[in-house]
Amino acid sequence: MQLLDWIVLSIYFLILLSIGLWAYTKVKNSADFYTAGGKLPWWLSGISHHVSGYSGAVFVAYAGIAYTHGFTLYVWWAFTVSIATLLAAFFIAPRWVRLRQFANIQSPTEYLLIRYNLKTQQIIAWIGTLIKVFDTGGKLAAIAILLNVFSGASITLGILLVGFVSLIYITIGGLWADVWNDFSQFIVQIIAGITMFAIILMNTNEGVESLITMWDKLPEGHSKLFNDPYTISFAFAMLLINFFSYSGGTWNLATRFISSSSPTVAKKAGVLSAILYLIWPLILLYPMFAAPLFLDNLSDPTLSYGLMAKKYLPTGLLGLVLASMFANTLSMTASDSNTVSSVICRDILPNLSSKFKNLSRKKELKLARTTTFCFTLLTILVALNASKFGGIFGLIVTWFAALLGPISIPVILGLLPIFKRSGSVAAIGSIIGGLIVFIILKIVNQDSLALEMGGPILASLCLYVLLGFITKERVSLEVKELYLNLRGNQKS
Repeated sequence: MQLLDWIVLSIYFLILLSIGLWAYTKVKNSADFYTAGGKLPWWLSGISHHVSGYSGAVFVAYAGIAYTHGFTLYVWWAFTVSIATLLAAFFIAPRWVRLRQFANIQSPTEYLLIRYNLKTQQIIAWIGTLIKVFDTGGKLAAIAILLNVFSGASITLGILLVGFVSLIYITIGGLWADVWNDFSQFIVQIIAGITMFAIILMNTNEGVESLITMWDKLPEGHSKLFNDPYTISFAFAMLLINFFSYSGGTWNLATRFISSSSPTVAKKAGVLSAILYLIWPLILLYPMFAAPLFLDNLSDPTLSYGLMAKKYLPTGLLGLVLASMFANTLSMTASDSNTVSSVICRDILPNLSSKFKNLSRKKELKLARTTTFCFTLLTILVALNASKFGGIFGLIVTWFAALLGPISIPVILGLLPIFKRSGSVAAIGSIIGGLIVFIILKIVNQDSLALEMGGPILASLCLYVLLGFITKERVSLEVKELYLNLRGNQKS
């Protein structure tokens, strides 16, 4: 990286901090800090939902998969996310808004106290928070690797730099800072992504035709929709995981729906996010698919995107591309910190000590900022030790995706009246069963990535439905009223 690249990157960081300072003036209480006061417009909520769904790991772990396995990455990742988000937009997103309007929730797990009971809520809140520590730490480590490729800066320095910037603006600005950062980084990403796409396209010496012809020159199997171990079974497993994740099982994505101004706005936001996932990754991933034509026999395929950007982008644009990667990561890590903080403040701490109950608006906001700061600091520590957890892919894809299912099943299906008989026994049983399956699959040697990823969530889903059918727990008046409001005051 040259001086101009560093200047571009520095300007971007200053913009982020400026957004945080501006957002500080809009945050008057915890509702503003966690849900933007329920005032997000559909286009801002949709863009934020989209860019919060992937991080710098796309340019590291996923770039490595694109280098070794080709187009299948788009099929099992972007395409399944698009379908999952579209389904979420119609069946789940409006319910999150109604929850805020009816129960005044600020965290995605807050309603579980009414839907199930305190024990179920606490289990989900604690496990989900723990998982998010590792997931967010993996994303910080991913962007640090890219900074190392581009500038030679140590991975430790990269983690501290990204973590420090995220720490400042999300702590002072809350969700308003987060969503406006999402919007600004989306603009940067569009400019950087199209620039990278065009430059790599020109360097193929065939221009636009290479979009079709390059696949014949790539290694065998790179043009296939499914390329072992990323089989059709794996894609279906990811579709199932992604539905529960992008519906709100991944808490920061639930917040985008919760903070929307109305159920209709939330639905439109989900549709916009789904369309973006269907189209934009085709442009974003193209340089990754083409990488084997430019870089032969890489010992570490995860460096492919960074090396291509370093090789072909002119001075200044390299800094812009790196800024867009930083933006992706900061978008997700900051939104994770904000949402997990809401779970800690609203659902965990009040049940640990009575001194966290019935706080004044001023003390509640101070607590929100403190927990956000502490959570972000903890993820930085995890990122510094990412290698001990299976590296970037291990933290983000294997651990998070496989563990997400068991805790997201009761959260998402609990919103649907068809599962109203599945009470606390079904919820806790599905979580424990899914975690047991995850542990067994980690211990037992097996070669199926589809089984490793899909086994825990499939087990949880089956247990949730089966235990609900067996126990048929009594539906309380509170739960009936909950469903009445979730359906828009129609008969439950």
